[in-house]
Amino acid sequence: MRAYYDADAPLDVLRGKTLGIIGYGNQGRAQALNLRDSGLSVVIGGLRDESTRQAETDGFEALPIAEAAERADVLALLIPDEVQRQVYDEVISKRLRAGQTLDFAHGYNIHFRLIVPPPGVDVIMVAPRMIGTMVRESFVEGKGAPAFVAVAQDVSGHALRTALALARGIGATRAGVLETTFAQETELDLFQEQGLWPLLVRTMLTAFECLVASGFPPEMVALEMYGSEEGAEIFREMARVGFFKQMRFHSQTSQYGTLSRAGQIPFQQEMRSFMERALAGIRDKSFADEWRREQEAGYPTFTKLREQADAHLMNLAEEEMRRLLRTRAG
Repeated sequence: MRAYYDADAPLDVLRGKTLGIIGYGNQGRAQALNLRDSGLSVVIGGLRDESTRQAETDGFEALPIAEAAERADVLALLIPDEVQRQVYDEVISKRLRAGQTLDFAHGYNIHFRLIVPPPGVDVIMVAPRMIGTMVRESFVEGKGAPAFVAVAQDVSGHALRTALALARGIGATRAGVLETTFAQETELDLFQEQGLWPLLVRTMLTAFECLVASGFPPEMVALEMYGSEEGAEIFREMARVGFFKQMRFHSQTSQYGTLSRAGQIPFQQEMRSFMERALAGIRDKSFADEWRREQEAGYPTFTKLREQADAHLMNLAEEEMRRLLRTRAG
């Protein structure tokens, strides 16, 4: 796998072109600001809502999506996956012209063929591996957020150059970008959401319930488990120095307890089987079909799951923890 940096990504391919950012949410705003600060011409496409008013406050020309699609040479669809297809079908598809470039921050709709661009346009992906606020903050700090880049359709012969230039424009090549495919990025991202995080979430909830049932004050448990942000620091150090090497920052008691008990977990094969089933459901598109049906039905299951999460005792515990410690509200 190859990594690209600033020296591999000249901005010349984007000079004199108009970059259209569709959507001015977390990613849209961050990328638009970074691209403009890199000396590139950016317009915003969106509805007349709070986000486009924010774009105008930030000094951008905010246009209806249709007009932005017609004017832009490179069009970045930075709206949520579940509405991208409708916006593309109803507005953008009718206005694409040969020679334009379509850019995505996630491969979902292209990989699952929910959006099928015409043969005359380049189709690329620049996918930062951080949320939008961090894409902006890291750029301002002179660092940059790493990203994946991919090409799904190369009509011009320089689609990768365009993707790399966009990656440089948002600051990603300062940290490094890895070339991949739409399929790999999509499957890996969905696997994190369906194969890894569900296990972490369920483990955290089970630990919380176990400790509260054993007599520990809920707010104390919430602080110890995640409220102090120690867990966030652990993950940050994993990225900085290494998964196991970060353990050396903790006591030997902590290291021994973690390493010795990790091997005693009794359901490791079941956990592996769960992950394999999750990956299979992603690759055979059964999850994409399930999610499409959920959207079409008006999100009944999703709504119920959110309600269950909102009703969990952990929510009250963390509110009390913040009240007691006067920490910031989250």
